[in-house]
Amino acid sequence: MDELGKRLAKAKRIGLDTSIFIYFFEDHERYSPLAQIVFDGIEKGKWQGVTSTITLMEATVRPWQLGRELAAREYEAALAHFPNLSVVDVDRNVARAAAQLRAKYNISPPDALQVAASLSFGAKAFLTNDRKLFRLNELIDILVLDDFIGE
Repeated sequence: MDELGKRLAKAKRIGLDTSIFIYFFEDHERYSPLAQIVFDGIEKGKWQGVTSTITLMEATVRPWQLGRELAAREYEAALAHFPNLSVVDVDRNVARAAAQLRAKYNISPPDALQVAASLSFGAKAFLTNDRKLFRLNELIDILVLDDFIGE
């Protein structure tokens, strides 16, 4: 777990995939301790977090499906008000950059939008749990949460 903190501190500004938020919000048995390190560091200003509005959609789908309106609204409020976290709108420039990422690296639309938003905001690393994103390592340091389990 110390290694994750070191890598995040080195990057200073990190893009966060939706899964990291879900692990944090839902207190995921396996990943919650690592997600806690990530969000503690963001809250304390050790590093800056960046995500896109795609996270709002992806993180709240399940609560809405389950009729957990309060949880969905709490997740949205957390995204909007969490210290040192920027939620980037998906605008024309982000969409264009995402299209270019999809064309070159053959990644999914949500992943392309998340990474493009993070890059547009100056992120040097992107934290995910999706190994397919390693193909983007030439653009941004891809950190996969599973690689830090059991440190």
